[in-house]
Amino acid sequence: MLRNTRSVRWLPAALGLLAALLPSSGHAAGTIKVGVLHSLSGTMAISETALKDVALMTIEEINASGGVLGKKLEPVVVDPASNWPLFAEKARQLVAQDKVAVVFGCWTSVSRKSVLPVFKELNGLLFYPVQYEGEELEKNVFYTGAAPNQQAIPAVEYLMGEEGGGAKRFFLLGTDYVYPRTTNKILRAFLHSKGVSDADIAEVYTPFGHGDYQTIVADIKKFAQGGRTAVISTINGDSNVPFYKELGNAGLKATDVPVVAFSVGEEELRGIDARPLVGHLAAWNYFMSVKNPANDAFIKKYRAYAKKKHLANAERVVTNDPMEATYVGIHLWKQAVEKAKSTDTDKVIAAMGGQAMPAPSGFELQMDATNHHLHKPVFIGEIRPDGQFNVVWKTKAPIRAQPWSPFVPGNEAKQSM
Repeated sequence: MLRNTRSVRWLPAALGLLAALLPSSGHAAGTIKVGVLHSLSGTMAISETALKDVALMTIEEINASGGVLGKKLEPVVVDPASNWPLFAEKARQLVAQDKVAVVFGCWTSVSRKSVLPVFKELNGLLFYPVQYEGEELEKNVFYTGAAPNQQAIPAVEYLMGEEGGGAKRFFLLGTDYVYPRTTNKILRAFLHSKGVSDADIAEVYTPFGHGDYQTIVADIKKFAQGGRTAVISTINGDSNVPFYKELGNAGLKATDVPVVAFSVGEEELRGIDARPLVGHLAAWNYFMSVKNPANDAFIKKYRAYAKKKHLANAERVVTNDPMEATYVGIHLWKQAVEKAKSTDTDKVIAAMGGQAMPAPSGFELQMDATNHHLHKPVFIGEIRPDGQFNVVWKTKAPIRAQPWSPFVPGNEAKQSM
């Protein structure tokens, strides 16, 4: 009897030891961790915070429909704070320490370039949701934003045509980092191919966070005296606010000198009075104002999420192109994981080619079988007084990306992995 009592006393300890030695069947083992890597502070927070929010909304949506491979997704959110070296540190933390299966993140190309060595070294997987300069094709990255032939080139062709006002001179204005400089290198080569000389091309860069555009806008006015001029803006982050305010202050209207932006959407325009900017342009692959059932549902879901989570200015939230690219990218990753029956990086990469879904843009977006880029439509929109866009031109069907621009010598054989 005494011996049996001792056995009963030791039983809880023995069971505890056994539980410690066996694989855990608790919350962590029942989830798939996914990383969200976006600046929630600093100069890029104006653009990237909404991408974090839509990523979390999409993860909630997937979890509500049963998760992935029978497991819930567990987001791990980090803030690299618009600090490019910190992006690499946070990426390493997500992949090596938090053991995430995939990372959705980055906005600027300098942040993407910062994290690339980490994903290559650790064989991690990054979904990058923003338009970029191309000239890159990495095994460990899927690019759900636009390549230059899906945004920049069509926009300039539009400006040169009759519909766009027949521009003959081009003022290339950007933030001083890799995306604007490389995009403008490609655009300069494209303009040369169309017979535009260097004398009719100006190129100016400002630092991240730059706030005084009075002199530059005056220079644009002076440059425009030489003939019909358009401004190609690759300004990124919160510098867009003072730039557009100065355009309004200077009375530089779209009918005089149209500005087409590649990094300004509905989210950036929320912070300024858009009335002086009416008629200026943006080129994207999605606009919130596009009318179709898929977009109506997307907007409704995001507004409901914003209200439920008490997001800042929840009653005025907007959707934009990189948000759509984030939403589509997460769903395509889910589909690839389910096809592969695994979150293993190499198996998911092999399963991604050909994955497709009806997108809020109104088109079915498909991941290319060979080049890790989505086939995407192109829209050009005019700014409205309410900060939304009227679509003035669009492609009839999605365009296959050319990550290596044909206008850069030596790129002819680099289009596929």
